[in-house]
Amino acid sequence: MFLQRIMNRGIQLGTLFERAAASHPANVLILDHDLDIAPGLGRRATIPEVADLVADIASRFWSVRVRPGDRVVVYKSEGFDLTLLACAIARIGAVPVMLSPKLDGATVNELLRRIEPAVLLTDQSKLDDELPDSVLALANRVLLASGSHPDTTELRALAGAPRVPAVTMPAEHPTLVTHTSGTTGTPKLAVHTGRTLQARYRPQATVTWPILRNRETIAIHVSFVHSRLITALAISLHRGYPIVVLADATPEHVAEMFARLRPGILEAHPNSYMAWEPLAEDPRKPFANVKFFSSTFDAIHPRTMHRLLRASERRAPMFGQIYGQSEVGPAVMRGYTKRKRLGTDGRCVGWPVPGMTSVRVVSRDGGRPSAANPGYIEVRSDGRIVTYLGEQNRYDRQVSADGWWRMGDVGYRTRLGCVHLLDREVDVIEGFGSTLAAEDALFARLEELTEVIIIPGQSGKAVPIVCTKDDQPLDHEAWRAAASGLPAMADPVHWRLEDLPQTATVKIKRLELARLLTSRSQPA
Repeated sequence: MFLQRIMNRGIQLGTLFERAAASHPANVLILDHDLDIAPGLGRRATIPEVADLVADIASRFWSVRVRPGDRVVVYKSEGFDLTLLACAIARIGAVPVMLSPKLDGATVNELLRRIEPAVLLTDQSKLDDELPDSVLALANRVLLASGSHPDTTELRALAGAPRVPAVTMPAEHPTLVTHTSGTTGTPKLAVHTGRTLQARYRPQATVTWPILRNRETIAIHVSFVHSRLITALAISLHRGYPIVVLADATPEHVAEMFARLRPGILEAHPNSYMAWEPLAEDPRKPFANVKFFSSTFDAIHPRTMHRLLRASERRAPMFGQIYGQSEVGPAVMRGYTKRKRLGTDGRCVGWPVPGMTSVRVVSRDGGRPSAANPGYIEVRSDGRIVTYLGEQNRYDRQVSADGWWRMGDVGYRTRLGCVHLLDREVDVIEGFGSTLAAEDALFARLEELTEVIIIPGQSGKAVPIVCTKDDQPLDHEAWRAAASGLPAMADPVHWRLEDLPQTATVKIKRLELARLLTSRSQPA
């Protein structure tokens, strides 16, 4: 009965915090940073206080004639107020278009032309340092979350605007626009409706219910402009879990926060977990109370999962991995425990949720998809976005007439139905096998690695890009031993981790990395 009540509450982005405040008025939100739109709120607030802030900001947008159906682009400096702004815009029936602070000004300028927004919400820093002057003409009005700039209106100047009631839009109406990772070029703009967000929430709420029945503090470090954060918040808020939101993912900061707040649930990007691996040995034991680690966006290395699980002192901790995509939400899920051996195949990303998601693997050449001959992974889900804004033809090319969505990945399914993800379609190196599986093996065998990415070189031969702890030189003898039995590769190329091109969700841009590698190797 309680699960059914949780399921019925759903997303409803504009009133998410308001409804949670009514159910759990004593619950709290803890931040590690101040909000640009409400610096006086502080870093610890009750959920009713957050709900009041959302209603206040929504009224300010209404006061400058933002109306239901209007598109409002949010592109400002990093902070949880990005997510709160999305809620505020949706509360009055307008459509928030969330652009990552990590996008460069030229890309944002191009996306703004495609969006044709009623309002652009940005800040002085972005206008001074990132955006070209031309953006001021691409929106009817430009609002600033912080700072000042000519020909703009400061959001704080609209304080005291008369409160307006929440606007309820049809479930099929666009309620949120996010963008894809941009690993293969300019990001695409993904249009979500109330119905598709609810469909993404449903399997996650269902699967985690038996695991997380007791009240736990949840700590989240996820891109503030990604739809994944919305579903994670909805599950936590409706269950009354205290929420810790991190903007700073540096290991020392994370160790201090977790040692003090003792979260029972963690949600983070795979690459963030990789960076936190050394904390498993930290004497402050920041992961000691974690019962459930959750990760999506990319398959994660088995070494990382098992190291973090061993750092937990809970009786039966679990690492939950979700394979999905911005366009379809969660597709398949799998849980790992301490009892699973380290060599457990990290390419097995899980099984679909019965009655909620479906997966098939389609042959590329007429043969049966297998480890040696992977096929195209396709997903069918009610959580699928309804279009790419301004690129309907591109959207139509990825979805079949009967609703199967091409994920852009290759893999196969086992006899038991487990989906094995082997590579992105664009990253396949013919004759090599799975680059991701090889990376898993190298990562497990070499403790000194903090990242390894295998990409095609100019000659087509696989080139491993490696990053090491503290940028120490790679032990080449150890490398040769670790690479023994793997497909032939060129000599490893050593890079600093911070030099690898990354997306808003901390994925490595493999195509961009291959281009950079080629340009480095060209004679001056």
